[in-house]
Amino acid sequence: MIKKESIEYKEILNYIKDSLGIPSDNLNISLSTSYEYYVSDLPLRPDALLEDNDTIYLIEIKSKATIDTIARMNLLRDLWLQNEEMEKRKSIQLVVAAKSFPEREKRIMDQLGIIMLKLPWTFKPGSNEQFVSKTHRITSDRSWKIVSRLLKEKKTSIRQLSLIENVSYGWAHKTVQALLRQNIVKRDYNHVSISNVDKLLNGVAWERPLANLKIDEIRIPFSGSMHAAREITEAFAMQDNMPVGFTTYTAASLYTGYGVRHDAVYLYLKDEHLDHFRELFESHSGNTIKAVVYRPDRDVFQDSRKKEGIRVVSPSQTLLDLAGMGYSTMDITKEMVSTYDSI
Repeated sequence: MIKKESIEYKEILNYIKDSLGIPSDNLNISLSTSYEYYVSDLPLRPDALLEDNDTIYLIEIKSKATIDTIARMNLLRDLWLQNEEMEKRKSIQLVVAAKSFPEREKRIMDQLGIIMLKLPWTFKPGSNEQFVSKTHRITSDRSWKIVSRLLKEKKTSIRQLSLIENVSYGWAHKTVQALLRQNIVKRDYNHVSISNVDKLLNGVAWERPLANLKIDEIRIPFSGSMHAAREITEAFAMQDNMPVGFTTYTAASLYTGYGVRHDAVYLYLKDEHLDHFRELFESHSGNTIKAVVYRPDRDVFQDSRKKEGIRVVSPSQTLLDLAGMGYSTMDITKEMVSTYDSI
C-alpha cells in the first residue's frame, strides 16, 4: 500500500478528487480527527475520506479490486450508517480506485452502487486521463434514463436522479461525471443541470446513430402516416407477444404537435416479426408510403403507450432516437427538448 505521506499518494488523491468532480481546494477529512470523532469504534479504516457538499466518500486505493475489498467496504458503510449523527448529516458513497477491475468484481460493485475509478497503470503527476468519459456511454439504457430525467427535472441532485429512475447512485454519478467532463452538464453545489443541449444531441448522434439499427424499408399501401400507424397498431395488438412501437417523427408529432412529413412511418419490430409485417402490409402498388423498421437494442416496448390509437415508444426513447438521426431532425428534436418537462 502507498504510504499516505508520500508524494504518489497525494497525486493519486488529487486524481481521485478530479475524477469525482471535487474541487481541489475542498477539505480532506482527516483520518486521525473527523473519522475518529464520528466512528472511533469501527475496526475498519478506509485509505482516504473526502467530503463534498452532501456526500462523504469512503475510498479504497488498490492495485486490483477484489471481493475482499468490496466486502470490507460494504461492511464499513453499514457500520458507518449506524452512527445517527452521520446518517442525518451526510450520505455515504463508496469508491474503489484501482488499476484493474475483474469482470466479476465490476458486476458486484455496480449492484452495490460502488464507484469504480480506474487508476493509470503508471501514475504520472498531472495526468489528465478521463477514464469515466472515455468509457461511459451516455446512450446506454441506464445512462439515458439519467440524462432524460435531468432534461425533465431541469436541475436536481445526483441522488434524486438515482432514486427517481431506480438506477444505482454509482451509475448515476458516473453518467453525470461523463457529462461534466464534456461540458454538457454544469454543477451548482450539489445540484446539476444540462448546460449545452446542442453538444448533448451531437454526442448522441455520434455515439448511437439510429441508422445502424435500421433493418428494412418496406412500402405499405397508405396515403398518410397517422392512418398507417393506427392500422399497424391495431393489427399487432391482435397478436400475442408481437410488440410494435412507433418512434422518431411518428411519435414526436404525437408528443409535441409539431408538423412532420407524412410519407413515412418509423417503428421498432423484432427481427422474427418482420416477415409477419411484410405479409400483412407490404405493397408494390403506386399509392404507398414508406415504413422504416428498426431493430430494438434495448426493451423499447416496456414503457410504450397509446396516443390517438397509435402505440408509441416512451418520450425518453423517442428523444434518444430523434437525436440519433442527427442534423436532419434537429428542429423537431429541439422542439421536443423544449417541451420535454411537460410531456
